[in-house]
Amino acid sequence: MRSALLFLLALNFGLAAQQARDLKREDELKKPASPPAEVKIPRSYALVVGIARYKNLPESAQLQFPERDAESIYSILISPEGGNFKAENVRKLIGPKATLANLRKELEEWLPSVTADDDRVLIYFAGHGFVNQNRAYLAPYDISPDNIAATGYPMDGLGRVFGSRIKGKWKVLLTDSCHSGAITPDDDRQFINRKLLDLTRNVFSLTASRDRERSFESAEWGGGHGIFTYYVVKGMEGLADQSRDGIVTADELAEYVRTNVREATSAQQNPTSDRGSFDSDMLIAYVPSQANPATPPAPKFGTLIIESNQDGVEVFVNGKSVGVVDKAKPLRLPGIPPGAVTIKGVKMGFEPDGPREETVYPGQEATVSIKIMIPRRRPRAAVEKFDEGLDEYSKGGQSAYRKAAAFFEEAFRLDPTYSQAALYLGRAYDALYEQEKAVQWYRKAIEIDPDYLEARSSFGGMLLGMNNVDEAIRQFNAVTARDKKNQMAFYLQAQAYRMKAMYPESIESARKAIQLNPANAEAHFWLAESLRMSGKAAESSREYEEYLRLSDFDSKLAGKLNYYVAGYLIGFGRKKRAAQTDIWKDLRSLAYFGLCENSKNLKQYEMAIGQCRRALNYDPGDAFTHYLLALCYAYEGKRTGSLEMLAAARRSFQTMLDLNSELEQSQFAKQNIAAIDQALRAQ
Repeated sequence: MRSALLFLLALNFGLAAQQARDLKREDELKKPASPPAEVKIPRSYALVVGIARYKNLPESAQLQFPERDAESIYSILISPEGGNFKAENVRKLIGPKATLANLRKELEEWLPSVTADDDRVLIYFAGHGFVNQNRAYLAPYDISPDNIAATGYPMDGLGRVFGSRIKGKWKVLLTDSCHSGAITPDDDRQFINRKLLDLTRNVFSLTASRDRERSFESAEWGGGHGIFTYYVVKGMEGLADQSRDGIVTADELAEYVRTNVREATSAQQNPTSDRGSFDSDMLIAYVPSQANPATPPAPKFGTLIIESNQDGVEVFVNGKSVGVVDKAKPLRLPGIPPGAVTIKGVKMGFEPDGPREETVYPGQEATVSIKIMIPRRRPRAAVEKFDEGLDEYSKGGQSAYRKAAAFFEEAFRLDPTYSQAALYLGRAYDALYEQEKAVQWYRKAIEIDPDYLEARSSFGGMLLGMNNVDEAIRQFNAVTARDKKNQMAFYLQAQAYRMKAMYPESIESARKAIQLNPANAEAHFWLAESLRMSGKAAESSREYEEYLRLSDFDSKLAGKLNYYVAGYLIGFGRKKRAAQTDIWKDLRSLAYFGLCENSKNLKQYEMAIGQCRRALNYDPGDAFTHYLLALCYAYEGKRTGSLEMLAAARRSFQTMLDLNSELEQSQFAKQNIAAIDQALRAQ
């Protein structure tokens, strides 16, 4: 009762910290859309044995950490983010409870009575092993070194029981029985390890070391563990899942443990398994939060409809002529890949309209109005240099951006009033990460033409990336005041207000952007964010779902869809650029995080757990999501009385600490871990 009370107190403290989270500072973190396929987990039974101090052995033969090892194995076995065993199907024999009589009862009576042919069965033993008259024995708590044959548990007997009396299609034996400091001679260790591997042909037997080696234990490993068990637990937590499908197989666990133990001990200890004696696809653990998201569908092509105020206007898309538009006959351009494209209208004797960037949304139509109004006045040489620069800029990549900048600078030298050349110089230098130069040229473009709204929008987008949110807001405000139909400026304005915690203003701007273009996925995202921070969980979740629906496409095939002005994800602990990472994945991770927190606040904990798992599928290294997932598991455990949920909560709290122990919530996570450990030890 006392352990449960401590747990609830710690949980309440943790909640207070979580509710205050606003993800506004990038220094709050220490540093990848479909759910993973459902996995059918067989009914599972386990016996976990750990003995550190033996009743009849001298002090020199006592061990330190097998009992902690066994408790860790128990916790990961019953966790839904691990072994997925039901707690009532896992028996523990820890310390004085691990007598020979109890071992026989569990191995020879309980497991044979409950197991069936399609079950999964696991036995874990941490402690001593002995050899007597060429026969190997596991050492129970009450073994007598003077009468090993009568007081030890014979391994050949374990082989017979496990191989024939205990049923199951998947059988797992994990043993750490030759600890450093043990009194077992080298020849005996060789014999014991060989017998463990030869138990039965359908058993996955993973031993801590090979012949003549000792198994090390130290306080260095997770605060005190055998190194073998430490990496077994880490592997079952998902680190062994090399395929990122959420499943840790026997082969994957064996390879992970062998590689890491060998490296950590400078090859002094080499875990061993018989690769030919078990089903290599045997499921050892299922960790859905570790799975990669399924590959999303390819984005649907979009359509541009070009209209003009004059006849005979030639239209260029990304520098290529696509047709001629007249006043009374708009030009329809289907089949355009989603993303940012440059549009330019050209008519002999007039200054062109553009180039300007427009966004093509998957499966959507967008109308672009071209206005030809000003008689040509720019030097032809300047226009030619600008067009050459635009060709390079559209190719993308650092080398092309550098060449583009040189052409744009030459165009501006030939015509110092060339505001478009200044704008594209700003964009090129921003793409080259030379922000001081980019700021200079953006400001020059606006100085030449204060009504150059595209320049102000692009400048504002870069300012968001520089975390200069106040100046970004001023630029967006200037655009939206002059152009009430500029949906891009409105959604960027919504983002900026969200970052300043100006939630009512963000909500208003996002709704205007959506009114102008309901297909603007990011506008729905920022609306969802500000609604969530305003405590409107249900409404916020609807907007997150709409964002996820509209953005469900393979971003690698979608060009720079809305990313060229997204800049950094400042304020979300993720200072990343589109050229450095996939911002689409970041936003989907954040959307599922938001859904998870909303569901948690609505006390829909089971739903919240699935949503947090989805967030981690996109970004498994996000400490905040692990913390929120831990809270959801803890609440569900409290609601249902489920030990499995508490074990999963513990794992997520610990992962959060491993990722970033400096977070404000770290102390609460540690309190929860201590309370959960106490509750699990009591079982």
